[in-house]
Amino acid sequence: MNAPLRRVGVVVMILFGLLFANLNWIQAYKADEYRNSDYNGRVQVAEYERKRGNIEVGGTAYALSKETGGKLRFLRSYPGGETYAHVLGYKPVNLADTGIEKIENDFLAGTSDQLIGNRVKDMFTGEETGGGNVLLTLSKRAQDTAFKQLQDNHVGAKKGAAIAIDPRTGAVQALVSMPSFNPNPLVSHDTNEAAAAYNQLEKDPDRPLANRALSETLPPGSTFKIVVAAAALENGLSKETRIPAGQSWTPPTSGQPIKNAADSICPQDQVTLIQAVTESCNTGFAQLGVKLGADKVREKARQFGFEQDDLTVGQLNEGGLPVAASHTGDMTAPGGATDPAALAQSSIGQRDVRMTPLQGALVAASVANGGSQMRPYLVKQLLAPDRTTSYYSAKSRELRRPVSGQVANDLRDMMVSVVQNGTGKSAAINGYTIGGKTGTAQSGPNTPDHGWFIGFALDKNGTPISAVCVELEQAGSGGSHEAARIAGKIMQAAIADSGGR
Repeated sequence: MNAPLRRVGVVVMILFGLLFANLNWIQAYKADEYRNSDYNGRVQVAEYERKRGNIEVGGTAYALSKETGGKLRFLRSYPGGETYAHVLGYKPVNLADTGIEKIENDFLAGTSDQLIGNRVKDMFTGEETGGGNVLLTLSKRAQDTAFKQLQDNHVGAKKGAAIAIDPRTGAVQALVSMPSFNPNPLVSHDTNEAAAAYNQLEKDPDRPLANRALSETLPPGSTFKIVVAAAALENGLSKETRIPAGQSWTPPTSGQPIKNAADSICPQDQVTLIQAVTESCNTGFAQLGVKLGADKVREKARQFGFEQDDLTVGQLNEGGLPVAASHTGDMTAPGGATDPAALAQSSIGQRDVRMTPLQGALVAASVANGGSQMRPYLVKQLLAPDRTTSYYSAKSRELRRPVSGQVANDLRDMMVSVVQNGTGKSAAINGYTIGGKTGTAQSGPNTPDHGWFIGFALDKNGTPISAVCVELEQAGSGGSHEAARIAGKIMQAAIADSGGR
């Protein structure tokens, strides 16, 4: 055989060897992956042979499956539409699933190890038992109110979020992101139609698919003053301690003065700490933060939950919807020393401070609950397909204790003063003690300010019922006042759903 033919023969043998190796790789290592791929038509048909379980809120199914008579036997349906979209998510044919549909997929689909008894029984009976049911913590009234109030806000904001939790347990009472989306087109069995609906949402510059309540971090403005006030109280100050204030203050090393929102706000040289919180005194908190030092401000924020990057909201004992980390940001000058100007701006919730709405609600809940921050959760119970057996029931647990009971009581008094005498009056609810803190945060040099409110509701016995955070992105003038009004409506709805206590 001449040399060219030998070379051809060697190449052919190598190619056959590679093909053989690839086939063995597929059969030995990739078979399960391909067998279970969402793009495997047989898998899709098998998956839709079993009726998927419900996702329920207050006894009503907001995610359920209906029989179609088609090749894919069951179609997923979301009667709540946009109102519950960011919590429930969606379970499409060819797209990635999201929300509770994703994190509880195995139980809803009936493939969870917890439901193996049902599958064994089906082998003998020939039946196809449906998936399990997931019951959520949401309050129907609070969720509906949060969605409606955000959509109909009085300042024309197009983006924002609201979240409410029970301070005593961590149960999420409401979770809404604006703008929202209708999940029903995304689960159409016409995959071209579903893909077109998804692409339209994905290309929307307002990002309706984003869960802003959990994943959006924005400068929190004066709501961050509660964190700084907590650090001050733990370092020797009291509610009545007088701190430097004034109409304007320029930090050392900076030519940029810090001013209050209006000349009438704490123009005195000194004000009490409770007055500084009530009136939202920028000059007072800028100077207070610099006096405390960056380490104490950062550490207190961390104790409230800032910098945590592994928090999820679903069940209490395992993963759930991911939560973005809130950050205090950089406060150092070139060379590594603390920059007083950066620290001053950070102490009023500006500069590089970033917070999620959930983190804001957790700060308020910690204050309302005597200093104990409970782990937030959405899944209340997992029920068998026939609803006779409970495979999981949430038992609340403490996440952390950011402040002592005494400091929490002082912060509570300050936040109540904000609603009774200061910037948060629009959150008031007759017959209940409401505390809160407004926040107005610069969003950029040529864009409107963000409006924030964090707060809580206590019954006549001082028992916390709800803690809430509302954020209106680029709401402009009156944004924080409107956020407070919306927060009051959400807490009022949560109170009504809890029986008023």
